[in-house]
This record gives sequence, structure tokens and C-alpha cells, in this order.
Amino acid sequence: MRSYLSIPVLAVSLAVAGMAYASTTSTGEIKAIDMSAHTITLADGMVYYLPAGFKDPGLKVGEKVSVVWDMKNNEHQASEVTIAK
Repeated sequence: MRSYLSIPVLAVSLAVAGMAYASTTSTGEIKAIDMSAHTITLADGMVYYLPAGFKDPGLKVGEKVSVVWDMKNNEHQASEVTIAK
């Protein structure tokens, strides 16, 4: 019986560990854009650092966006920014 339980327990523990490193998605209105610093600031004051090869999809101040990000070196590193509808 014990050997039958060890496989599901291992599978669940690996799944939970993988979720700890999952990206987070935030949605909000753009307050400021600084392409020279590669940052966007949302209305809530949160600053997101854009990736080096970021292609601007036509972002404008006041536009609602969805930002997929991870916390790295105490900074919100965006991996994807899309215009929300």
C-alpha cells in the first residue's frame, strides 16, 4: 500500500513546487511609459521593467493593459505586456 501512495505524493509535490515559480498577471491602466528606461508604471504605482527585446504594441498612457511578470532582484520583470480589451 505504501508504494502505491508514494507516486501520487511525489507527483503532487512536484506540481506544487512548479507553481511557486509561475508568473503573475496584473491588469491596470498605464500611468507612465519610459522606453529609454524600459519601464511602464500602472495607475496603482507599480513599475514593471520590460524585457530587452520588447516590441511596443502601441502602448499609450491611459490604456488598460495586462502584464505578465516575475519578481527578480526585487523588481517586477515583465515578460509580456498586452493591451486589455
